[in-house]
Amino acid sequence: MDTSQLFEIGLQWGGTLLSALAVLVFGMWVAKRLTQWATSLLHRKSMDEAAAGFVGQIAYAILVVMVLLTALDQLGVDTTSMIAALGAAGLAIGLALQSSLSNLASGFLLVTLRPFKKGDYVEAAGTSGSVDQITMLQTRLVTPDNRKVTVPNSSVMSNTITNYSALPTRRLDLVVGVSYDDDIRQVKAVLEELVAGDERIMKEPSYLIAVAELADSSVNFNFRMWCQASDYWALKWDMTERIKLTFDERGISIPYPQRDVHFHQASTPAE
Repeated sequence: MDTSQLFEIGLQWGGTLLSALAVLVFGMWVAKRLTQWATSLLHRKSMDEAAAGFVGQIAYAILVVMVLLTALDQLGVDTTSMIAALGAAGLAIGLALQSSLSNLASGFLLVTLRPFKKGDYVEAAGTSGSVDQITMLQTRLVTPDNRKVTVPNSSVMSNTITNYSALPTRRLDLVVGVSYDDDIRQVKAVLEELVAGDERIMKEPSYLIAVAELADSSVNFNFRMWCQASDYWALKWDMTERIKLTFDERGISIPYPQRDVHFHQASTPAE
């Protein structure tokens, strides 16, 4: 084979390689841009940012596979047989990665059913935190002490999900125990004063102050009030402190368990 023939072959294959490379580079660029555009469009259509990101990841993966197959076709590779081989390989891989496929299916359900959105404070799979991201395989939460916790999507979907941010209002439930020696009418009046002095407590639904239990060492009141979800924790802490301070000022005692220990001296046996 002379030099001219080698040169012609080089030109032929060089052009094919350049063509395939151009398809690959341009296709990857288009796939990225289309994914960004689709994600932005879904977000503008009121889809949650985390859910839109999940859909974008799936779309990007599909587009990348299409680009790779197109580039291989430019090289003269029989993509039909390759697709069949990929299908068989995909089946084998799927059987080996059942847990990952379960996470993927659960991620799709999370996006479809939307039990929470990005920014919601939730309890899922035994972990509490604000939703930061939903990916194809996992959900990422940020805890109140600023730790990032990654939970598999299958664990999220197979357990109870509590969304504390889904509704705009929440009810604060407190149990207030007082001594049997205290006047329960005075206790109720003091608790009503505390309600009247806090603007965060909603008028409707109304608050509740009721004797709930005559316990072993205390009379227990159920003290319930409604507030905006964003005020819940601040109101809980403030109200707990104000109850203690006000009870101290009014001479109302909060009992605590006590234990009496009795010592008996054994009698000395007679000699």
